[in-house]
Amino acid sequence: MLEPQVKQTDTTIVDFWNGNRSEIRKDYECEVLNAILTATVLEFGLFKIEESVTEYPGLEESDVFSKRQHHLFVTVAGNQKFNPGDFIMIAQPIARNLLGYRIPIIKTTDMNKFHSTVSLSQLQQLKNGVPVSWSDATIFRHNRYNVAEEGDFDDVFERLADGKFDYTCFGANEVRSVFKSRASKYKTLTQDENTMFFYPFPLVFYVNPQMPDLAKRIEFGLSKITESGVLDTIFNSYYANIVEELGLQNRNVILLENPLIPQEFSHLKPNLTDF
Repeated sequence: MLEPQVKQTDTTIVDFWNGNRSEIRKDYECEVLNAILTATVLEFGLFKIEESVTEYPGLEESDVFSKRQHHLFVTVAGNQKFNPGDFIMIAQPIARNLLGYRIPIIKTTDMNKFHSTVSLSQLQQLKNGVPVSWSDATIFRHNRYNVAEEGDFDDVFERLADGKFDYTCFGANEVRSVFKSRASKYKTLTQDENTMFFYPFPLVFYVNPQMPDLAKRIEFGLSKITESGVLDTIFNSYYANIVEELGLQNRNVILLENPLIPQEFSHLKPNLTDF
């Protein structure tokens, strides 16, 4: 575990950007951050989280550090919106790569297109609807899938219901929440029950490069709550029954390469015993 070098006595204000994501991710990621900072009070001092849920459309998300002045946030490792040096990445996944188990949301009339007997080439011909600038578009294209990259998170289900594409995918950690809050109002849509895609897609903290002390605190605290079991407790409070609830053990698993993933995460494989 990384040992802290100095003890801080003043209250640290932490500007945590928590926008552009599902409600369940907002809650989970904020709870993990609070646990990290709480676990490091002795070494680094008191803290106050100032959570921002501002929504930045499309490529504007890449400006969250350079122009918006936020201190840290959570996103997928290797996010293509950021250049080397734009951030300090804390290379410890906070949600066991659950986001990498991608569940399709489809039109009810298209359920036969995702049956377990459908071939890989047939799946590749179907059109995956991905909001502009999401890393999923690059990943699916790299694996020779048909991609419609357009619009944003707010209108993706309207476009799916209108037949602009065949499906859209969300991680197992958020698909139920996303469907209930956003997709369910379109009565023609449903969650597919037969297929899931998998690629390395871990969620990690990214810290403003002008705040190396905060990066040290996040790394140290995340190691502490991992070793103490606090991170497991938080994870299980959200996802203890996720395998059964989504029937992950009965799905046809389609493995995809992620060309964006940093080397330290390239080893990640589907393993339901992680949950």
